[in-house]
Amino acid sequence: MDRPYGSARLMIVSDLDSTMVDHDDPEDRSLLRFNSLWEAYYRHDSLLVFSTGRSPTSYKMLRSKKPLLTPDVAVMSVGTEIAYGEGLVVDDGWLECLNQNWDRDVVVEETAKFPELVPQSEIDQRPHKVSFYVKDNVPKLMEVLSERLEKRGLDVKIIYSSGIALDVLPRGAGKGQALAYLLKKFEVDGKLPINTLVCGDSGNDAELFSVPEVHGVMVSNAQEELLQWHAENMKNNRKIIRATERCAAGIIQAIGSFGLGPNVSPRDIRDFQKCKVEIVNPGYEVVKFYLFYERWRRAEVEKSEEHIENLKSKFYLLGTFVHPSGFERPIHQCIHALKSLHGDRQGKQFRVWVDRAVSAQIGSDTWLVKFEKWESSGEERQCCLTTVLISSKAEEPDDFIWLHVHQTWLDGFGVKHPDTWLF
Repeated sequence: MDRPYGSARLMIVSDLDSTMVDHDDPEDRSLLRFNSLWEAYYRHDSLLVFSTGRSPTSYKMLRSKKPLLTPDVAVMSVGTEIAYGEGLVVDDGWLECLNQNWDRDVVVEETAKFPELVPQSEIDQRPHKVSFYVKDNVPKLMEVLSERLEKRGLDVKIIYSSGIALDVLPRGAGKGQALAYLLKKFEVDGKLPINTLVCGDSGNDAELFSVPEVHGVMVSNAQEELLQWHAENMKNNRKIIRATERCAAGIIQAIGSFGLGPNVSPRDIRDFQKCKVEIVNPGYEVVKFYLFYERWRRAEVEKSEEHIENLKSKFYLLGTFVHPSGFERPIHQCIHALKSLHGDRQGKQFRVWVDRAVSAQIGSDTWLVKFEKWESSGEERQCCLTTVLISSKAEEPDDFIWLHVHQTWLDGFGVKHPDTWLF
């Protein structure tokens, strides 16, 4: 079930806070729009990289609160840690690179001599990152601190961002250097991405835009420090744009502006029966179905026999649904049960999204699709590992029939009332 080997069609490298994640959008609309777009059109042959200033602990806390997809690569702690996949497997080679001319104890000793530097929380302090809050006389402080650390034999980089955060890193660290390291690894393996899009909003993202040959988008809510850096260093680079949309919506906008691939999120399609898309694949089919499922239970689509009959046409009615709690139910019973649940989650911030959707063709017209199906309602979250067997219709090769659905609870994410969990 692994994705095809070879160069990624697109690699998106995005900051999290105020870029991929809009903290002023409590319903996460733009993030969910991006999620649907990525899982429908890109997950199977592209790479998603999150590049954040957050430590691994802080990053995991954000993922527990927001509907973030699982990235292929997580670059954390302002480019000082690189990890891969769901298990966050650490890149030890990158850590070895950062150890050159670096002594964390010396950094802590010297920074303690500056009373205006207020240490950030313990979870934000990392082996190759020492972090503070500071507001006044920052340029002069950075100059003096850099000189003192140089005299102690260290080669460091000091990054100031968001008008308050100051990080001391090894010279070879940073979001830009981490991306350059990844690109070099891909090149050595003969898998250099065909296109790379970097996305950011603050000063510690500036290095991303300096990496040669990348496309870049500064989201509309980008901070002045990044805009000023761009004006002074990159204003003639046509591959770097400022979006007119905030956060993840700005990333979607940039995909379209640069012609990097599909940029209409399935969430922006209100009627799938009337709107036909050019690219149809098993991932798109799964995303489309669960969007309808969400809208049905939120009463955002009309309760009509036409919708139910269309739903029945998507399923092999002699097929079976294996509930994550273990019992089996005929698919036609699930459709009947769903009919009675129209609007039961209306006004409850109910959302459904798909993560890690991958498919394998196992016959001339049959696919096995695996993904995580997530539901959230307010503060509650549930998730199950889902396997679907689907087949293309002989009369309409771009349309699919769902033959079998099998689900298993993800550890710690089961539901209290399994009778309301469908599909």
